[in-house]
Amino acid sequence: MTTVASGAPTLDVDPFSVPSLQDPHPVEDAIREAGPIVWLESHGIWATGRADLVQEIFLDQGTFISSHGTGLTNTALEANWRKPSVILEQDQPQHTATRKLMNSVLSLKVVKQLKEDFQAEAFAVVDEVCAQGEFDAVTDLAEAYPLRVLPDAVGLAPEGRQYLLKYANLNFQAMGPRDDALYEEAMIQAAEATEYVEWQMRRENLDQTKLAGKFFTAADEGAITEETAGLLVRTFLSAGLDTTMLGIGNALLALSRTPDAWSALRENPSLARTVFEETLRCHAPSPYIGRTVGTRTELGGVVLEPEQKIITCLSAANRDPRRWPDPEAFDITRDVRGHAAFGYGIHACVGQMMARMEAECLLTAFATRVDSLEVTSEPVRKLNHWLRGYTSMPMRVTLK
Repeated sequence: MTTVASGAPTLDVDPFSVPSLQDPHPVEDAIREAGPIVWLESHGIWATGRADLVQEIFLDQGTFISSHGTGLTNTALEANWRKPSVILEQDQPQHTATRKLMNSVLSLKVVKQLKEDFQAEAFAVVDEVCAQGEFDAVTDLAEAYPLRVLPDAVGLAPEGRQYLLKYANLNFQAMGPRDDALYEEAMIQAAEATEYVEWQMRRENLDQTKLAGKFFTAADEGAITEETAGLLVRTFLSAGLDTTMLGIGNALLALSRTPDAWSALRENPSLARTVFEETLRCHAPSPYIGRTVGTRTELGGVVLEPEQKIITCLSAANRDPRRWPDPEAFDITRDVRGHAAFGYGIHACVGQMMARMEAECLLTAFATRVDSLEVTSEPVRKLNHWLRGYTSMPMRVTLK
């Protein structure tokens, strides 16, 4: 570790290398403990893993802007692989109109209306899968369930849904470095998926009676453009599935490794939401989010210049010992309010109520039906620059 002219530590680590993705906590901890703000020489960016500074950055959207990209790439200086998100990659005041519309589409009232059907589907999936005794907890449960309920709720066409995960994988790989094999492979795998997404964004290919139809109604009323309506649909296609799936998988693995937590949930399935929240804190499925410095400022004793990138390490902040006692422990009795997994402020995850509801439904069904669970071999990590979880998790269960 050295220091740059500003006095901030410089770390010679790469959080996006394959070894780091396979074992991420040591690198994240090094970033957090080296100083409030550190310079990552490997990518020429600032980073912080301190809980207080992560929150400060999110809440100061005037200084730390989103419109220049929320990954490593400064999209104001370098062309992006896709059009910017009209939710995630916009600043005030443009952000206000689209965020307001998305909030209405994914309101608490809407989520509550969907919950009965989502819960019924959760029991159907759990009953079907767990009756086998042995299965893959990722592909058969954590992925299968959201893929069954969310596309129908949005109003996606039945055909082409096999492309959803490939497109989302590319979306999150592209947040990281674009000069490595992971990004190149994602581009190859998603070649047909990008065509599918362009097709699925169009109104004539959607069920107008479902959630997506509300975007085009708003366009007809002049609140947004037709193009913006399609880009709002794309939000569901690119960011509405993976993080929820990974969060559910992470929860199942944590329960298998924490007998007290599993016993508590098995005896009281209403703890499903509590289990998911501690999972988000301890095993955040989306470990990073980027901002661009919009105006010269000082943060953590370091002067930051305009157009520099700063990465907030959400996973590291969620395990910051300055904020969380015994942060590495998976403890469903702790107060997890304030964790950073969904961000803060005007850019906090707009779909967080939907994600929480999906996870709560599946974990409730699982705990209601299952008596014991065991992960029978080492789960396979998902190697994605911007996601954290598993692609395979062999599991054995016995039923109640």
